[in-house]
Amino acid sequence: MEIILKEDIIGLGFKNDIVTVKDGYGRNYLIPTGKGVIASASAKKQLAETLRQQARKLAAIKAEAEKKGEALKDVALTIAVKVSANGVAYGAVTAATVAAELQAKGFDIDRKIVTMHDAKKVGDYVATVHFHKEVLVEVPVKVVAEGEEKVEEAPKAEEAQAEAPVEEAPKAEEAPVEE
Repeated sequence: MEIILKEDIIGLGFKNDIVTVKDGYGRNYLIPTGKGVIASASAKKQLAETLRQQARKLAAIKAEAEKKGEALKDVALTIAVKVSANGVAYGAVTAATVAAELQAKGFDIDRKIVTMHDAKKVGDYVATVHFHKEVLVEVPVKVVAEGEEKVEEAPKAEEAQAEAPVEEAPKAEEAPVEE
């Protein structure tokens, strides 16, 4: 069954896309909730006319999404979690966790536009932020053990001290002692 989506649905498509879904999903969920309509010939013709009229608005929306994407391009997250002895996390780092971390850093991002496989072990992962159907930003996520992030910062401070030249105090010349 072909459906014209009326709103973005992550994993299926974006607004005004024509997608093929199973009959039951379209008939029992998408159409009754108003998230889609049947893609008949007249509906497709109406969609084409609507898209033609809204071309400028869509370009502005895409430009805004690209602007948000540029702001997020150089961001890397480090998330500390409690970990067992073999490196498995108690719980998981999910897309919602990544969205919360991004909001803590000052980015206004809804958790629904972030996709990521659940991180259940310590390591490096990638979260994808879907700002627009053509604007996707990948954010590197590093999952570390809870006490480990402090250990990583300490050697950096010690290295900075080791690199700085240590100036020795000039030795005062001994004056001859008069007897």
